[in-house]
Amino acid sequence: MPRTTDTLAALATPAGTSALAVLRISGPDTASVCRAALGRTPPPRRATHADYRDLSGAVVDDVVATYMPGPRSYTGEDCLEVSCHGSPYIAQRILADLLARGCRPAQPGEFTQRAFLNGRMDLSQAEAVMDLIQARSERALASAQQVLRGALSRHMKELVDGVLQSLATVEAYIDFPDEDLPPEDRGRLEARVASVLEGAERLLATGRTGTLLREGIVTVIVGEPNAGKSSLLNRLVGSERAIVSPEPGTTRDFIEERMSAGPHGLRLVDTAGLNPCATGIERLGIEKTLERISGADLFLLVLDASRPSPALAEALASRITPSNTLVVLNKMDLLAAGAPPVASAPAGLDRAEVSSLTGLGLRELRERLERLAEGLQSTFGEERIAINVRHAHVLEQARGCLAAALEKVRTGGPPELLASDLRGALGFLGEISGKVDNERVLDQLFTSFCIGK
Repeated sequence: MPRTTDTLAALATPAGTSALAVLRISGPDTASVCRAALGRTPPPRRATHADYRDLSGAVVDDVVATYMPGPRSYTGEDCLEVSCHGSPYIAQRILADLLARGCRPAQPGEFTQRAFLNGRMDLSQAEAVMDLIQARSERALASAQQVLRGALSRHMKELVDGVLQSLATVEAYIDFPDEDLPPEDRGRLEARVASVLEGAERLLATGRTGTLLREGIVTVIVGEPNAGKSSLLNRLVGSERAIVSPEPGTTRDFIEERMSAGPHGLRLVDTAGLNPCATGIERLGIEKTLERISGADLFLLVLDASRPSPALAEALASRITPSNTLVVLNKMDLLAAGAPPVASAPAGLDRAEVSSLTGLGLRELRERLERLAEGLQSTFGEERIAINVRHAHVLEQARGCLAAALEKVRTGGPPELLASDLRGALGFLGEISGKVDNERVLDQLFTSFCIGK
């Protein structure tokens, strides 16, 4: 946990030469450092031009400074952001001067950790800050923004309030054991606990979407050797990423690249061709292909449109479905104008006719791939809330407690045990927002942030 009496300083922009660099300062000595280095304290929340002078009085650079007194700042403390020219030498001289004036180098995530500790955001919102920084697609960005603005916090508050109301009812009954719980109160209690359990399960259902948003949709390109899989990868990512050769079996290992399909982020994986007669190193490549098939979210099954369709390997045939597979009939340029493809898509699967050589059909392929990716996404009502792995683990624990509590309500179990289950659920739900103080969890979470945030 940070020592909140310290004043932190760090470079908030990446190292390297750029047009501008930004340094961030937060803590009780911010105003005095500001006066000493800039000659004055700028008006609150107004960008102010000034000379930055080091301890010797020499001008380091002319800067734009923005002073944000607490508690109306990112961290809840007095903050200063200094924008200087983007020379690494200038930025490091200003940072060194700030440290010489008594500031402490910020640890990764320490500014956001102070924002959490000072009540500027809860833990789920703090996690959303990192999701926002790392977002690689429109959907990932939208989900992170909604959580940062409190969407998940609001739903968690509803669940916590429901548990608290249920616990109050049960504990009142425990305090007056001679009084029977009226049937109407038991009915309301059952409905309330069932509602909280349903809400927890609905949030849990977004866990898969969260993984897809943060890590990307694993889309594996599969097919027989020389069907044009590597050429298709190159076309989709817009660069010569994979070696292309008329010789079958050129790809011996998988190649992974990121691409966007509309608002979705995809991890596109080119694999070795599925050749049943392969030997030696080609066989090793096929074994890696089978490994990637087992972990795929989507498939692009590439067939040579000028040749009959091959039999599918069992490992692939058992995984492909209309909801996760798009058949790509490639090499349409080899057919006579208007001639139908010789290859045929397996029954029930959508298909796109393309030529990786000429670019024919690539736009339609992207559109169909986008629709396929859309089918993997889930929403929470009208909001795009996607929980992370930590949330999912905690919600699983809470769901177990709530399910046990609901069973006791329905069967008339001991109220003391019922109250214990509800308290357990309350504790787990509190871990998501950070209401439960767990120093080890907090330290681990914030160290995954970048320095300066």
